[in-house]
This record gives sequence, C-alpha cells and structure tokens, in this order.
Amino acid sequence: MSTKTFELEYIKTDSVNASVGVIIVAAGVASRMGGINKILAPLSGKPTICHTISAFNNNPLVSEIVLVTRDDMVLNLQNLTDEYGFLKVTDIITGGSCREESVKKGFKRLIKNAKIKTVLVHDGARPLISQKVITSVINAVEEFLAVIPVVKAKDTMKRIDTLGKVEQTIANLVNVQTPQGFSVPLLREAFEKAGDDLSAFTDDASIVESAENPVYTVMGDYKNIKITTPEDLILAEEYLKRLEVEE
Repeated sequence: MSTKTFELEYIKTDSVNASVGVIIVAAGVASRMGGINKILAPLSGKPTICHTISAFNNNPLVSEIVLVTRDDMVLNLQNLTDEYGFLKVTDIITGGSCREESVKKGFKRLIKNAKIKTVLVHDGARPLISQKVITSVINAVEEFLAVIPVVKAKDTMKRIDTLGKVEQTIANLVNVQTPQGFSVPLLREAFEKAGDDLSAFTDDASIVESAENPVYTVMGDYKNIKITTPEDLILAEEYLKRLEVEE
C-alpha cells in the first residue's frame, strides 16, 4: 500500500520591504540526544528553537524567516511562533530527505518574494547566535556573495595512515558555523548545477563550491555552538547565564 506525504505549510504574513531572508532548518531529534527533541528542549526558560528564531526576528536587517522542519513539528512551531510573537516568520514548511534538500525547499519558498536579495541559512539547534555575527555575514555577502562564519580550530590536526602513523600536520584549519550567507542568484545557480541528489553535500557552502564559486569567511563566535548532545544544553545554559550577568 502506498502512502502520500502531504506538504504542510504555515503562512503567517507577507513581507513588504524584504531584502534579507533567513532559512532556519529545525528538524528536531538527534541520535546523540538520547531521544530528546533538541529543538523543543527547554533552555533558560523557553524552547531552544525560540532562542534561535528570536535572534533573527530581532535583527533589523532581517525581513523574513522561513522555518523548515518535520511534518510532525509544524503545529508545534506554529504555536511557538504565535506565542512568542515572531512576526518575521512567514512560512513553516516540511523539509526533504536530507538537510540540503530541506534548505532547497526553504530557498524556493523564500524567493517567491522577489525582493529577497540575500539568503542566510542557519541551524535551528544553534540558539546562541549573536547579532554581531548575523550582521557581519549579511554585510559581507554584499561584497563577496558567499560567506560563512568560522572559528579557528583549537586542537592541532594531523593526518594519519591506516596503521596510525602520522603523515602530516595540518595547519590553518577552521570550524564552520552558521548562518551561511549567499546572494540569491549565486545560490539559485548552485542548486541548479548540483541537480536533484543533494545527499553528498555537507553544508550549504559546499553546494556553492561545487559550482566553482569562491566562498569567503568572517569571524564566527565560539559560543555559537550546535546542540548535538545533552551536555551541549548544559553548556548553552551556562553561556546564557553569563550573558544575563554581563547585561
């Protein structure tokens, strides 16, 4: 017996003066979270995803946000969007079979607004993204077209052979974060060249790179961690407590 997947969407409002759009990928459960839904997990008094959305909703340069999630999460996110007054969230849609397919679906929905010129793609499980990094990526896209935030790798990295012998010490490595920012024409072209199977791509920038376009970097933030284990929630909680004290 065949089953049919229904496209769920939540259209809240229309952006009038849109120029910067954001795709937030919010899939939910991770294998290393012990069955905990990392998107809805409580963090400093509210669901993790609400911290993430709030950062972009409060940035004056961002005009529109599309949430991409699983079909069983649409109603949850709709309710949270209403409860917390995230007025820049225009759509909540279901994703694809892999992350980049989900991003592509979000991109197609976002650029229905022809005024969108810059697109940011962010992990829903990165709730500590700062206004400084968001704004830095947006501004850099105007000049470089494809931009990712990075932080210098803290550990020395070495390449080893199958026997465990060190072959090479690798320098100048960085850890890549989100939001990753792109001009709309550049990302559209990259998706077209990549074709339908996007399962091999590890992040959004790799799709742009595969189309032989340069990707540039801006300084990220070590606090911009991705929630992948229960311990990450504890660390994020501590970061938020420190921020409250500093403010």
